[in-house]
Amino acid sequence: MPALSVVVPVKDEAGNVGPLAREIAAAVAGEDAEIIFVDDGSTDGTDAALLALKADIAGLRVIRHANNRGQSRAVRSGVRAANSELVVTLDGDGQNDPADIPSLISELRRGGPMLGLVAGVRRKRKDTASKRIASRVGNGVRQWLLKDGATDSGCGLKAFRREAFLALPYFDHIHRFLITMMLREGYEVRYVGVNHRPRLSGRSKYNNLNRMLVGINDLMGVRWLQRRHRGRTEAKEL
Repeated sequence: MPALSVVVPVKDEAGNVGPLAREIAAAVAGEDAEIIFVDDGSTDGTDAALLALKADIAGLRVIRHANNRGQSRAVRSGVRAANSELVVTLDGDGQNDPADIPSLISELRRGGPMLGLVAGVRRKRKDTASKRIASRVGNGVRQWLLKDGATDSGCGLKAFRREAFLALPYFDHIHRFLITMMLREGYEVRYVGVNHRPRLSGRSKYNNLNRMLVGINDLMGVRWLQRRHRGRTEAKEL
C-alpha cells in the first residue's frame, strides 16, 4: 500500500500533463507514492498524453470519465481509487506548484486523527486582475454567510485523510467547500502558504460569470447543510 496518493483532475490539458506529472514525481520522490490523473472527458488527447507517460513515471495511474462531469466528480473518482489513507489534490493546469506537496503532507502527519484537512493558501496569485477581484468578493460573501475561516477556497492544493473526505456528503462543486464540510463533520483544518504560477498552456474552464451563477446556489445549499447538522458523535459497539 502506498504511503501517499496524489490526485489530479484534468480536462483538456494535453499540453500541461507531461510537465506536471514529472514535477509531481520529483516532488514525491522520497515517498512510496502513487499519482492518479483523472481525465474528466477530455477531447484534446489528454488521455493519450497521460498513457504515454506511464512507461517513464513509476506509480502513475490514469482514470478516465466517459463524459465530462466536473472537477468535484473527478476528484472523488480519484480519491475512491486511491490506495493510501493520505491524499493530496492539485489542479491540472500547472498553476499549483508540486514542490509544495511535502509541506502539506508534513503538516497533515503532524496532526492527530482529527486533523482532516490541510489547505493551501496562495501567497501571490498569478491570475488576471478581474479573477483576483472576483475571488476577493466571492470569499468575502462566503465568509459572511458560512463563517468557516477560509480565505482562499479556490486553491486546489490540499492534503487530507481519505476517510475524512469520503465521510462528507457529496455534491457537485464540493471541491470549493471542503474546508466548510470538514469543519461541519468536526475535523480540524490547518493552512499552509503555497506558491502559485501562471498558466503556460491551455485555457481556464471557468469564468467569473459562471462561477458566480453556480456559486450562489452552492452557497445556499452549503448553508442549509450547516444548519441541518447536529454535531459529531462517537459510535461505540457495546
